[in-house]
Amino acid sequence: MIRVCFHGAESTGKSVLARKLSGEFVCPLVPEFGRIYAENVTTDFTMPDLLEIASEQDRLMRISCEGNPRLVLLDTDPLMTAAWAQMMFGEIPGELLEYDKAELYLLFSPDVPWVADGTRFFGTPELRAQFAATAEAVLRQVGVVYETVSGDFADRERQARAAIARMFG
Repeated sequence: MIRVCFHGAESTGKSVLARKLSGEFVCPLVPEFGRIYAENVTTDFTMPDLLEIASEQDRLMRISCEGNPRLVLLDTDPLMTAAWAQMMFGEIPGELLEYDKAELYLLFSPDVPWVADGTRFFGTPELRAQFAATAEAVLRQVGVVYETVSGDFADRERQARAAIARMFG
């Protein structure tokens, strides 16, 4: 089984592309629980909220991996929650770095237009760049395999497909 996590700053096309590819590859997709939480509970996050989000994100991933499917797409994971913790509170609780990791992370660059949707926080060019750098720093800190995805949406799709294909040799 190969888990591929879509990772990076907000409003970079991760969720849309993850849904599209999961349908085409007929594989499980673990949704972004942080968005569900923001839409149904609060966007006034505390550190306990982030810890709860990460725990539920991991639980959903584990459920999706039952039966050992060939491919599972993750529309984020606790490492992205770690980046949120750093951006919002200036620290990362160690437990956010201890969850199981995906076999591949696709790091989406913030080089497409920002779309404000009521749940997004970091929309200025400076904050988007900072969030992207923080997201990458988390990946480097834990030493996972990642590839950067950038360009327009068609380029992103091509790059993601190619990265996933390489994982299957």
